[in-house]
Amino acid sequence: MSESAATRREFLVAAVAVGSAAAGVAVAETSAERPLFAYIGTFSSPLKDVLPTQVDLPPGNGRGIHIFRVDRRTGGLTAAGTYDLGTSPSCLAVNVAADRLYSANETDRVGETKEGTVSAFSIDAKTGALTLLNTVRSGGAGPTYVALHPSGRYLLTANYFGGSVSVLPVLADGRLGEASDVKQDEGAVGPTKASSVQPGSFAFSGHDRTHAHQILPDASGRFVLHVDLGQDRIYVWKFDVERGVLSPAAQPWVSLPAGDGPRHVHFHPNGRWLYSIQEEGSTIVLFDYDSETGGLTARQTVPSLPAGYAGSNFCSEILVSADGRFVYGGNRLHDSIGIFATAADGRLTQVGNEWTRGNYPRSFTFDPTGSFLYCCNQRADNVTIFRVQRETGLLEFTGGYIPVGNPSIVVFCEPGGGVRG
Repeated sequence: MSESAATRREFLVAAVAVGSAAAGVAVAETSAERPLFAYIGTFSSPLKDVLPTQVDLPPGNGRGIHIFRVDRRTGGLTAAGTYDLGTSPSCLAVNVAADRLYSANETDRVGETKEGTVSAFSIDAKTGALTLLNTVRSGGAGPTYVALHPSGRYLLTANYFGGSVSVLPVLADGRLGEASDVKQDEGAVGPTKASSVQPGSFAFSGHDRTHAHQILPDASGRFVLHVDLGQDRIYVWKFDVERGVLSPAAQPWVSLPAGDGPRHVHFHPNGRWLYSIQEEGSTIVLFDYDSETGGLTARQTVPSLPAGYAGSNFCSEILVSADGRFVYGGNRLHDSIGIFATAADGRLTQVGNEWTRGNYPRSFTFDPTGSFLYCCNQRADNVTIFRVQRETGLLEFTGGYIPVGNPSIVVFCEPGGGVRG
């Protein structure tokens, strides 16, 4: 090879390398600048102008699903529209591809049908706008929770007023099919007075009948858990992913103390521990989880409230941080988030308690990076924003108040980058 040819070849190689590096920078910049959207579900039943059908829920102040663009640096939210929906889309779920959103429409009855509905939407990657794909029956009244199965092939639904759970197939285009399975909770309900309640509490919410409050798959998708508040039970199901059918696990359920009212559960990232928060008992229970059988064994119970509190309280959300170091539990009426450090064996120690800056915190969510926590203050009609202190787990209020009528849940979506958080 001549000297000139070698020089020319070296120049071309260098040019390609520089071009590739530039392309890498461009990709990184594009990823950093990719829009991040937040969707806030609400109680919105009075929207008769939007959906002129009768619903049995109390009036709500939301407009349906509120859409926001997220400032990744500050955690701030900028309004980007709403999808007006008068059936109280109180729980939302986004698929892994970040192009579909699902809502549990928490109605007791639509028209003459004593049953709720679930809706599927497509997500516009540039604007975050939603387009309705379809709406199907949920398999029971008052669907209050939806979760996607890890396979992406099914949406799992808990019907609070109907006391049932259902499996809805997700079709190829993201629409929902009719339920492939519905399971009705049967058996006695617990007492109106919680066993573990703090002094002076008159907390009573769901021990009038069966109330399926949450449904959640484990990481493998082999088992599905659902919580019945009225029965004080956590059910465990084996899941047939080919047929979309639930069947009782070897240990079909585990009982919580009578009247305590388990509301939500959340897995630790290691998959070996499960934390349950009790709505009426104001407790958090640590369970050991057997991923081979779905078995649960209770090992620790701690109060969700700070020491010395007396009076009524209704617990709400429970979340484990992505690194597994902290657990957060919501307290309504006390209007706080209890902050707990996890020991090496999963046991909890309360390290803080943060006022939510609003009334009746129904749920809260971390942003995709875990840097911010967003709290839905249902009766205050706002969402408040907190910065998460990574080393201590404590929360620092950013001063951010986002006005939303009767907010119930926040979920995040990064089109093109997948759902995170």
